[in-house]
Amino acid sequence: MRFALKVLAIAVLLAGLFAIGFALWGDTMERLFSQEACRRWFEQIRPVAWAVAIGLLVADIVLPIPATGVMAALGSVYGPVVGAIVGTVGSAAAGVVGYVAARFGGKGLARRMASEAELARFQAFFDRWGGLAVILSRILPILPEVVAVLAGLAKMRFRWFLAALLLGTVPTAALFAYLGHISRDQPWYGMLVAVAIPLVLWPVFVHVVSRRRG
Repeated sequence: MRFALKVLAIAVLLAGLFAIGFALWGDTMERLFSQEACRRWFEQIRPVAWAVAIGLLVADIVLPIPATGVMAALGSVYGPVVGAIVGTVGSAAAGVVGYVAARFGGKGLARRMASEAELARFQAFFDRWGGLAVILSRILPILPEVVAVLAGLAKMRFRWFLAALLLGTVPTAALFAYLGHISRDQPWYGMLVAVAIPLVLWPVFVHVVSRRRG
């Protein structure tokens, strides 16, 4: 129980740090990297805009970059398909960076906050339920970074993390690239579909992989 409270405290601390970033620099970042600002910028540097967009999306792991605006701008400039692909690469790369940094850079923190048995239970918990958390977090603010870091600290199996990360990221990137392409605001039902699709596919993935392992 004490270990669960420690994990909760770390999650709250991480969320608080990211929230402070939004409070301090969120408005500035929104002006600099809103959908319209990014669209104008990307059109001027179209041959390399995809690389800039990936860099911005990866930077979202530490800075309050409006990732959905960047994804929508990609759809405006490159179309819904290419925009979705670039958005997926950038957003997924940010998740992998957070996971890897926490897994290999947070070893000391993990050992100090828990025993080996507790860490083993933490890993087992994330292997079982972390995929759903990763998927649900992808379309929300702040939580993608928090969950990616927690998955790294828990040493969640990387292939499971990556599968959940892609399942949650692809529909989200596709949704915002399409909305940017047709120049419309995000409807609530679009966000619902972007979450529902990977949540339905995740159990199928787990079942197929489990059967192959069996």
